[in-house]
Amino acid sequence: MTQGIEEGLAPARDDLATPVTPHVRPDLTREARRGIPEVILAETKTAAQVIASARLFLGSVGRALVSRIDPALAAEVIAAVPDAMPRRYEAARALSLAMPGFAPVATGGRVGVITAGTSDLPYAEEARFIAEAMGCEVSLVCDVGVAGVHRLFGPLDTLITAPVDAIVVAAGMDGALPSLVAGLVPCPVVGLPTPIGYGLGGQGQAALLAMLQSCSPGLTVVNIGNGIGAGSFTALIANRLAEARRGLPRPGASSGLS
Repeated sequence: MTQGIEEGLAPARDDLATPVTPHVRPDLTREARRGIPEVILAETKTAAQVIASARLFLGSVGRALVSRIDPALAAEVIAAVPDAMPRRYEAARALSLAMPGFAPVATGGRVGVITAGTSDLPYAEEARFIAEAMGCEVSLVCDVGVAGVHRLFGPLDTLITAPVDAIVVAAGMDGALPSLVAGLVPCPVVGLPTPIGYGLGGQGQAALLAMLQSCSPGLTVVNIGNGIGAGSFTALIANRLAEARRGLPRPGASSGLS
């Protein structure tokens, strides 16, 4: 195991030796090492820094992923890399750029993403953005919160019978939906608290604490608004399960038992 880790880190050490600019040192081997591609967070970067990172990823791995990017900057980045094919996730303010011929490997992982309300959609879409980039098939269900819990059961039954490997549940306000879902489904659930609500605790604090205090086992929780964290963690689970499925005998194949 140690030898494998060292082999995986060797190219990463080479990358660290040569930053693109004094402020940009992308992790070009993260996807090969971790199964999770690096995402360029645009929110606090200059246009030049985002473009420099995007160009390096496009030239090295054929794809660049950008999160929290406003529409004007997204247009500027797209114009700066005209050979790349863009895909925009409008609600999440996310951007995927791919060189011609690049396509993520379809892993067979299956992820469900659920929102309590329509206001939670930007964070759920961010989870979808990274899970799809990791090769998963993503099913999105919106606006099925506990204030009208009867809306949940039909879509949730569809996810369970699909079946999905893991589910992200995005909720603000009282943050109750992830606990409810985790009490009903036979797969891991990731709670994604969102900064949606009123007054004290209305920026996601109440939702986060409610999810952390959940009595439903099988629920884990990421930080407020961390759609990338929720989506990548769920996709890791789904992709490992997909690998296990590929290693099982085909249905109907002989098991060797009489």
